[in-house]
Amino acid sequence: MSMVWKATGRSAGQKPPDTGAVGHNTPLGAVPPAPAPEPDARHRLTSVQGLAALSLDAMASVAYGPESIVLVLATAGAYGLGFTLPVTLGIAALLAVLVASYRQVIAAFPNGGGSYAVAKAHLGRRTALFAAASLILDYVLNVAVSVTAGIAALTSAFPALYGQRLWLCLAVLVLVTGVNLRGIVDSAKAFILPTAVFVGSILAVVAVGLFRDAPASTASADGHASVLSGNATSVGALLLLKAFASGCSALTGVEAVANAVPSFRAPAAKRAQRTEVALGALLGVMLIGLSVLIGRFHLQPVEGVTVLAQLADASLGHNWAFYVVQFATMVLLALAANTSFGGLPVLMGLLARDNYLPHVFGLKADRQVHRHGVLALAAVAALLLIFSGGDVNTLVPLFAIGVFVGFTICQVGMVRHWWQERSGAAGAGWRGKAVLNGFGALLTGVSAVVVTATKFADGAWLIVIALPALVLAFGAVHRAYGRIADHLHLGRIPEPPHRDPSLVVVPVSHLSKLTCEALNAAVSLGDEVVAVTVTYAAPEDRRAAESLRRDWELWNPGVDLLELPSASRTVGRPIAAYVRELRDRHPSTRVTVLIPEVEPARLWQRLLQNQRGAVVAHAVRRTTDATICRLRIRVAGQTSRSLWRHSI
Repeated sequence: MSMVWKATGRSAGQKPPDTGAVGHNTPLGAVPPAPAPEPDARHRLTSVQGLAALSLDAMASVAYGPESIVLVLATAGAYGLGFTLPVTLGIAALLAVLVASYRQVIAAFPNGGGSYAVAKAHLGRRTALFAAASLILDYVLNVAVSVTAGIAALTSAFPALYGQRLWLCLAVLVLVTGVNLRGIVDSAKAFILPTAVFVGSILAVVAVGLFRDAPASTASADGHASVLSGNATSVGALLLLKAFASGCSALTGVEAVANAVPSFRAPAAKRAQRTEVALGALLGVMLIGLSVLIGRFHLQPVEGVTVLAQLADASLGHNWAFYVVQFATMVLLALAANTSFGGLPVLMGLLARDNYLPHVFGLKADRQVHRHGVLALAAVAALLLIFSGGDVNTLVPLFAIGVFVGFTICQVGMVRHWWQERSGAAGAGWRGKAVLNGFGALLTGVSAVVVTATKFADGAWLIVIALPALVLAFGAVHRAYGRIADHLHLGRIPEPPHRDPSLVVVPVSHLSKLTCEALNAAVSLGDEVVAVTVTYAAPEDRRAAESLRRDWELWNPGVDLLELPSASRTVGRPIAAYVRELRDRHPSTRVTVLIPEVEPARLWQRLLQNQRGAVVAHAVRRTTDATICRLRIRVAGQTSRSLWRHSI
């Protein structure tokens, strides 16, 4: 049998051009065609943009990470402060382990999810949900802590604003939320400059300080009381562990890149890996550099002045450069909440896809934004800010516990991952990788226990309660979706469709074009149509009912008008009762309630509507199984308000 390729002009017998994968019919030596660009690439991140969008939390942590170490070691006096650099090197080593681990997580789980994805694949459903719950709590707390810390820096410079700190926190939260609703790329572009200024400032402090033999200035600490305790001759292991755990707050945010891999441009995994390495390198250099300067300048913590401010003073002098560092730190601390807005909505989308959160969190807007996740994060963070009154000290004890739980679960899951992959193509060197992840799991697990134990009485008990409560909530959502799936027979082939007798009920209150359009639609949809109107006993209502009855007879649309008397002034219950009666008398008939409504030309004009359609729909939906059809008819901007008043 011959075949003619008319569309291409080829003669019979010729083959059409191959459009499949390169390597099947591509001529030998020919250059394969370039892959088609992603249609939404402009709404996805480059590596540099990913650094700005997803690393602000980790970057900003250098403002309080070294200080957390110093404050713990200061209890052992000047001798204890001598262990600042060794403790920081231990944290840097853990950072290197985490970066290497999350590089592997990105490659193994390119759809994002981080700890949740790893645990789901290798540690079981419940462990995965604990990982997800810990990440959610950490992300929400990060927003609240970052915003309050940034505003605390502002009110330190301008004490007159201290009484307005809550409103300032909420204003910053609204700003960051608004930017993220425009898309993660827009947020990255907006925050690239503050990130670059902050990183450049910290590196300048480190570089200049390394060339100084003595502090250039101590003006910022002058007149402030030292918090250094009496000198000690030894430092116990427990104190070092506590300092290590406190300093590990600088590692929060390291997991954000792995959670948000789908937000990167193709090749997404490669770009995310480069971003993760760049984040680890910058964070490690800044942490170690600042710790070296603490020992070099024999810095002592004082009340009311941050360690970073003292280091900037000692390195750069008390001049304009000092204020640049302070201002950049303040801005980045406030904007560090952006890390959560980049990572949490993606994680919530994955949970929604797995039926552990409402499916609305899995929806994306046209800019690749999980808009409902962004708004939910902002709402919960706002409640935390209101609860704390904008006071950072109220929130800090709750911070960082969740992230260490997630770190530990992820590391343990990766150990199992390497064990399962040991005989496959990716199994080369699996022992070394498994040992690395196992060591990381040990360190992060110890840190999680120490942080929880030391901060338990200060409010960390809330997190201990919130974690299992959140897991139980995930389970409740999952069971609800399971019941819905069983009821709808999801995953099964349904019976062939068949036609049932149909009856359409149309609520009306006045004659108008809306009534005519509703009856046109009703007679097109159903075998039978009946119009109903609710009547009341008051004299003015009786006159309105008589007027409608007279006008209906003059119009004579071929559809009966049934009056439903009501003793109370309600429109929904009488219609719902009539629909129930119809269902009882005609169980094999499909009853549809068609509610005509006006769709205003402008959003604010919705306030002019009487909302009777919504009332009727609610009453019918709540007490019957009838189908509800809300017929919306769009009107021009100049349409009179009387039409909206007479919607049904």
